[in-house]
Amino acid sequence: MVARRDQAARFLSESGWNPARRIRIAGDASNRAYDRLTRPDGTTAILMDAPPDTGEDVRPFIRLAAYLRQCGLSAPAVMAADETAGFLLLEDLGDALFATLMQDDPSLQQPLYKASVDVLIALHRADPLALPDCDSTWLTEMTAPLFDWYLPEAGAEIRSAFLTAFHPFADQIAAAPRVTILRDYHAQNLLWLPGRADVARVGILDFQDALAGHRAYDLVSILQDARRDVTAEIEAEMQEYYLSKSPVDPADFRRSYAVLGVQRNLRILGIFARLAKRDGKPSYVDLVPRVWNYVKRNLAHPDLVPLARALDVIPEPTPAFLEQLKTT
Repeated sequence: MVARRDQAARFLSESGWNPARRIRIAGDASNRAYDRLTRPDGTTAILMDAPPDTGEDVRPFIRLAAYLRQCGLSAPAVMAADETAGFLLLEDLGDALFATLMQDDPSLQQPLYKASVDVLIALHRADPLALPDCDSTWLTEMTAPLFDWYLPEAGAEIRSAFLTAFHPFADQIAAAPRVTILRDYHAQNLLWLPGRADVARVGILDFQDALAGHRAYDLVSILQDARRDVTAEIEAEMQEYYLSKSPVDPADFRRSYAVLGVQRNLRILGIFARLAKRDGKPSYVDLVPRVWNYVKRNLAHPDLVPLARALDVIPEPTPAFLEQLKTT
């Protein structure tokens, strides 16, 4: 730990940011940590500490940040980098998180969600970056946590039925034209930058795990947020807004959106169960009912009847079931 602090101090000194006051502002589900640096003159920057010995790699972030900025979007500028040691000095985009703004003033939901959809419209119009593909195999394998952690006792039988029903849908998703998908595109990773114009008013964080995938993926991510309620009305309005600006068949898009909604939210159910059971973080179980409601909302699509039948045996998240997730 001391050696890591010394490495950070050397990087900051070489970058012209030592001395600077450091305050830890965030961590995420990875091994990365973030500090806000403040110079005596009041200027600020963000230090990303991504230790390579924990599997972190800052190079995808650097590449994606440059690509997004070339698209006219507001990813943080990389001001200095030590790729070997795993340190980045980043532009400070502030603290005006969409999630916080919408919680403090619910009337901001519609304009902020619309701004987030505008970002996706712009991103999907750009030439996609060469990235690993979110193909049929990836979509299927990403549902494994559901069966391993949420349904460990009956998982094998349910998994087989689900995979049989899901494969044709996954193949259809994988056959669609590719765009760049950011994957963690939600209200806690977006910042409002009112001093900028058009789509640049939305600051974007946590995009280093981007893939090439279906254009509905990030729309599902922001509109079916596990951390906050998004009404069916807002969701439908934003879908229609996206469709009005995009060259896609509406019926195909809505079906793909529902399939990806099932896939993503089943995975999230499994991840939350794993966080509770393996990692001792039972608070994530409190989010399960919201995620389950998204699953049901998606399964109501008339074309998803085979999936609905295959998943009919998944238990409702009753209070007793949720308590079991927390204690076993």
